[in-house]
Amino acid sequence: MCWLVAGAVYLLAEAVTASAFPGYSYALNYISDLGIPDVEVLAGRPIDSPLHGVMTAGFVAHGALFALGAIILGRGARWPLRRTFVALAVVHACGMGLIAVVPGGQASIAAGLGWVHLLGAGLALFGGQGAAVVAGIALLRGDERTPARGGTPLPGQGSNRLGVVSILLGVIGFLGIVMLEIDVRAVSGTILPDGIWERIGFYAIIAWDLVMGTALLRGASRSRSSAPTARRPDPRGIGAP
Repeated sequence: MCWLVAGAVYLLAEAVTASAFPGYSYALNYISDLGIPDVEVLAGRPIDSPLHGVMTAGFVAHGALFALGAIILGRGARWPLRRTFVALAVVHACGMGLIAVVPGGQASIAAGLGWVHLLGAGLALFGGQGAAVVAGIALLRGDERTPARGGTPLPGQGSNRLGVVSILLGVIGFLGIVMLEIDVRAVSGTILPDGIWERIGFYAIIAWDLVMGTALLRGASRSRSSAPTARRPDPRGIGAP
């Protein structure tokens, strides 16, 4: 539920904030433009986000829920690479927090804090995409030994399909950010608008939220339905051993 809510809350916060931003373009504007509190022009892009607080809350909520889900799953079961997975999820949460606390506008740049915003973006993207890749590797390995008492195993443990999807989402996210840097710094023209490359990078994490959250719920539902139920003793003693 943490991951499903994280993905839904982020998408809702982005949509609501963008709807109040005059002329906002998902293709041309960066995601962080939505969290800038000042009306200004940034790198040629007009910035006017009246609901910037909604986007800021969305950043924080996604990071916190992403990390919380990882911590709960990591504590509840023993599965390969769980500590690495949890660490990367926490890195993602820290990055999202930095993005929220230090917006990417002119005020942050003038205060010499522009690098903090960029660091936050890097941590958020690296942590989220890295967590997806590590989870996929753990799924493919399928070598879970003994779940912790009362814990839940990694959903789809040993599932090639879910593992491959998880890794692919992480890789697609990495490629989106790499291509953004190449398109901005190394290509004379424009292959795709910056906002599209950035969203390929970040939406891969959101897609992972929804895919893995759904897999967890389905796995838990199957476990409950297949669990043996205790036989009630017959009050009349009939059928007693």
